[in-house]
Amino acid sequence: MALETPVCEFGLPAVDFSLPGTDGKIWTLEDCRGENGLLVMFICNHCPYVKAVIDRLVRDTNELKALGINSVAIMSNDVNEYPEDAFDNMKQLAIQQAFSFPYLYDETQQVAQAYGAVCTPDFFGYNSDLQLQYRGRLDASRKEAAASDVRRDLFEAMKQVAETGHGPENQIPSMGCSIKWRAA
Repeated sequence: MALETPVCEFGLPAVDFSLPGTDGKIWTLEDCRGENGLLVMFICNHCPYVKAVIDRLVRDTNELKALGINSVAIMSNDVNEYPEDAFDNMKQLAIQQAFSFPYLYDETQQVAQAYGAVCTPDFFGYNSDLQLQYRGRLDASRKEAAASDVRRDLFEAMKQVAETGHGPENQIPSMGCSIKWRAA
């Protein structure tokens, strides 16, 4: 089921975490933050919305790193129901796509719940004080990649955050597959 993200709650603080990465390390919020901010991305391996933009996501995170914005991806889906999202497959995706950011496994789903993540991809852009400034889409892509010349909403917003500490007032929600919550 496709869902849209809620409106950005400007100033909401980033939630700390301690999660295993595909690189074998345990990562915390502090480990991930950049000089000018942090992009927290909830993604997964199987979602067609993520697959449609993964190349652009890698490109944009690489370019944001040069602006002092680090990135981290977190996978929170129920891997028993969605084995394509299993940790070993996460490792393969990170290598295949040459992720320059940590790809973390939220097995308990507590981090996704704490952030209020609803879908994949779901983007949370923070300034240098780790206050939320962006909760929008990557670009106009949906289940298929948009034209190559579309506005790069996420990149432009996070560039603004890097330069001013503040995100754009108007943001278009991200859309994607619902996070696959485990049965209670």
